[in-house]
Amino acid sequence: MRALWFEGGCARLRTDLPEPSPPRKWSRVRVLRAGICATDLALLAGYMGFRGVPGHEFVGIALDGPLGGQRVVGEINAACGSCPTCDAGSPGHCPDRRVLGIAGLAGAFADELVLPQANLHPLPPGVDDDAATFVEPLAAACEIPCQVPVAGRRCLVLGDGRLGLLSGRVLALEGADVALHGHHPERAELFELPWEADPPANAYDLVVEATGRPEGLSLALSYLRPGGVLVLKSTTAEEVRLDLAPLVVNEITLVGSRCGPFPRALELLASGRVPVERLIEARYPLEQGPQALQEAGAGGRLKVLLDIAGEPR
Repeated sequence: MRALWFEGGCARLRTDLPEPSPPRKWSRVRVLRAGICATDLALLAGYMGFRGVPGHEFVGIALDGPLGGQRVVGEINAACGSCPTCDAGSPGHCPDRRVLGIAGLAGAFADELVLPQANLHPLPPGVDDDAATFVEPLAAACEIPCQVPVAGRRCLVLGDGRLGLLSGRVLALEGADVALHGHHPERAELFELPWEADPPANAYDLVVEATGRPEGLSLALSYLRPGGVLVLKSTTAEEVRLDLAPLVVNEITLVGSRCGPFPRALELLASGRVPVERLIEARYPLEQGPQALQEAGAGGRLKVLLDIAGEPR
């Protein structure tokens, strides 16, 4: 089996990996396309000491199980299903979970992967393969209004990369008064978001930190009004230092935000209300994975896809 392998800060194509064997109640999936995200680039740079096959934004065809023969996307947290956390309805926080392409479970930059059947979702017919690679990050954006009220609130999304743009679009659809701030004003037009070149200090009810930079957290705090909410989306390989006094003095609520609801993301994609195709800037075959990663990590790039199966779009 072919796969892109990360080790020691380098990425290389391997053709000697065995096809994955699914445990009971898991399914094999033949990967069609996969998206490169900031987490993949961080893993390549040494985040979590990662070694193996990365990739967690994908669309594929289930090869067995209840969805056999259908196009599917998959939630990335493979929980044990039997611990108190799972029994409480929070499998995404299972202490024994494996995470696709991130921790303990080979990822989507390969011909095939395996996931629990409960993690797989059938793809609506109107959502093409390119758009389907955005289900996982769009679901992460959809997690924000699940965690905090957003309708009618003045919100700033800090960071104009892929997740920042998706978050801004979702917040706007949920009735928030959204502004976007970053380094690329032209990107706001992709999702018809207002651009804020110079955000006022202490002015926003809610700030979403999606810069991917260690300094983003302290910057985001400077834009919040007292009593505001900071939603933290970034994970970075670098250590973050923060003066906690402003959180106490200004009674700021800090919300960590990670994965989100796939059904809502699929609904938004099927409706056409989040035109994710506008974010795609390049596609590469799996054999050119190292070049694809290099382009994805270049400044000013949005979404780079890996065309695993090499099939027509």
